[in-house]
Amino acid sequence: MRAVRYGRYGGPDVLSVVDGLTPPPVGAADVRVRVSAAAVGGGEAPIRAGRLRRVLRQRLPAGTGVDFVGTVAQAGPAVTRASAGDLVWGVMPHGTFGSIAESVVVPQERIAAAPASVPAQEAAALPASGTTALHALTRRGRLRPGQRLLVRGAAGGVGVVAVQLGAALGAHVTALAGADHLSWLGGLGASEAFDHRSTRVQDLGRFDVILDLVGTEMAPLRSRLVRGGTLFPLALDPGRPIRSALWTAAGGLDRRTRLSPFSNDPSPQELEELAALVDEGAVKPVVAAVLSMDDIAQAHRMLERGGVRGKIIVTP
Repeated sequence: MRAVRYGRYGGPDVLSVVDGLTPPPVGAADVRVRVSAAAVGGGEAPIRAGRLRRVLRQRLPAGTGVDFVGTVAQAGPAVTRASAGDLVWGVMPHGTFGSIAESVVVPQERIAAAPASVPAQEAAALPASGTTALHALTRRGRLRPGQRLLVRGAAGGVGVVAVQLGAALGAHVTALAGADHLSWLGGLGASEAFDHRSTRVQDLGRFDVILDLVGTEMAPLRSRLVRGGTLFPLALDPGRPIRSALWTAAGGLDRRTRLSPFSNDPSPQELEELAALVDEGAVKPVVAAVLSMDDIAQAHRMLERGGVRGKIIVTP
């Protein structure tokens, strides 16, 4: 089996495709999926660089990629959710990486039928980022029609889904992103969009729900919540990850507004619900580029330059 691995922390060039890996065995309730496409996670660059090693403490060598779309090649005898030949999408077990590979083995609870209305290379942009937005806005935030939602980092993988989903739920969606994304975000459903470089959050009014995908200047951002509002701090400050994590932990002491951090661990039902939203047209995948697995270092260089709309997809 071929898969992307890195054996030390560093820049994109530490990533390489390793051949001859032994695929993991398939347990009784596991499925082996032959991967058609996988996404490059927006948060994986700082992990690969080692900036979060005190937080994650992962073992090297490590793989990359969290979500995937592919065909079930083998199903364990206790599997009830899929059969060989089924087209599925899913995510790696919580806290693990390695979907950028020719095949993955995951518990059956990590997959669901892929949406039928979009090609695999587009669908791969959604399992992890889409369920993150879905969980935040429907399970935790319980966003209602007429409420105000701010999405900071709105052009990224989670942000583009949050904008679309917020609009579908009837919210007034304000998007913060780079200047070249603003009119495009309006087409996705944002009621208004502002350049993050020239706009102060203090000038944007107040919000019922804020989804932050940047990780910096969190105190001013939280001050924009209405009483009882919720801030989802879904990114750590890459320059100060420990300080950022401590601020989030201490923030729970102020009960006037809520901080609701979480590490996305989607249920099969959330994967199914997301697939239905795609097939209904409420959520559309956004793909910045499709690259081969051998170009994984280029994919990470694109991430680090910034300005990526949606997700970069890698095909084995």
